[in-house]
Order: sequence, then C-alpha cells, then structure tokens
Amino acid sequence: MHVTSEQRLDDGVLEREFTLGEIPGILWAPASVSASSPAPLILLGHPPLGLRKMYPRLVARARHSAADGFATATIELPGSGDRPRWPAAEQARADLRRAMEAGEPVGDEIVDALILPLVEKAVPEWQAALDALLSLPEIGGPVGYSGGVISLGIRLAVVEPRISAAVLFAGSFVPRAMFEEARQVTIPLHVLLQWDDEGNDRQAALDLFDAFGSKEKSLHANMGGHTGVPQFAGDAAAQFFTRQLK
Repeated sequence: MHVTSEQRLDDGVLEREFTLGEIPGILWAPASVSASSPAPLILLGHPPLGLRKMYPRLVARARHSAADGFATATIELPGSGDRPRWPAAEQARADLRRAMEAGEPVGDEIVDALILPLVEKAVPEWQAALDALLSLPEIGGPVGYSGGVISLGIRLAVVEPRISAAVLFAGSFVPRAMFEEARQVTIPLHVLLQWDDEGNDRQAALDLFDAFGSKEKSLHANMGGHTGVPQFAGDAAAQFFTRQLK
C-alpha cells in the first residue's frame, strides 16, 4: 500500500490517497485516531462510475462516519476511472442502455454479463485492500461494508469473515445466482430501498431481502427515486453501524 497524497480536511479528517498495485483508493480517518486508539473501519462501496466522479458523495459519507468515530476507505472498481476498460463490460452497459431506452425488459444475460465479472474481480481486490488497511496501527476492527453494488456486498458478506455488518442499497441489478449466495449471508444487515427507483425492480429487491439468511436484518423503504434517499435514512444507517461496530 503506497500513500500518494495526504491532506487534512477542514473538519480535521485525515484523507490519504493510496495505490495498491494498480488499484487507486482513498482512506479517511478521524482527527482523534491513533495507534493507541485505533478506529473501526467501514468500507465505502460505490457504483462503477469512477472515484473522481463519486468523490463528493464519498467524502461526505466519510466525514459523517468520522464524526461517529469511524475510519472509512474505498477503492476504484475494475474497469472504472483510470483503470483499463473491459470490452465485455462496455458491451453489457451498451446493451443495458439500449434495452432501457427502448422500454424493454433487461434480460438475465445482460445482468449476468454486467455484474458477475465485476463481482469476481472486485471482491478479491477489496479483500487485499482490507489486508493493507488493517495492517495500519491506527485502523482496527470490527469492519463494516456500506453501499455500492449490492451483489458485491453480498459476495463480501459471504466470503470475508472480517466484515461484521453491512448497509446495502437495493438499487442495482442482481443476477439470479446471487439470490442463492444471499441465503448464506448471516451478518446483521440494514437494507435501504427506494420505493420508486426507476432502475430497480422493486419485487426483485423484496425477494432478495427475503432471501438473506441473516437473523438480524431490517428493510428501510422510502418513497422516491434512485437518488432521493432522505437524510434520516442515512442517519439510521449510521446508527446501525454504531450499534454493530462499537
């Protein structure tokens, strides 16, 4: 893990950009964090739009979490930002746009081509990032995962024992194969659902929630579209992490 830049934000949060091999990432830590008082960690998921584009939303989430005593970190997803493009993924995105613009159903083949390769490559990268982050003396467990591509969160919850709780956003397409993996999830879950999300099949989201094997899981549904998550919903997610990780 190589730190490429470091700055102190106006609220005291320490922001460090880093690379892990070819993978860029960002780590935020509260002002009070130290080796003698390490902070629990939340991994910040995001859609595959690139860290530069997502930065305003990510840093806002990071600062909110830092106020609650959490360090947060994120990495660039495969095929996003300045990372090499995947021709197959680009084709799947084009097929998705074409189907949605034509008002046609988005078929399983498109969803699988778009999501499954991303999950297969991104999850080991997140695990490698977690190895590096937890080696820092000022970062400690437990670890949470928040937001981003829900299928990626599902896979991480199944295969990564260091993740103790997750906030998932039911706002992306989910391959049918992921429903079986959802039944293997056992950590506490806080799931957000925008009831009128134009890009998300509401019934599929409800079916996915039902499939989760966690004994402790809650679904928080709010009226509005994909980007209309109300502030109180974010506050409830923050309270969930405070209960589970502290």
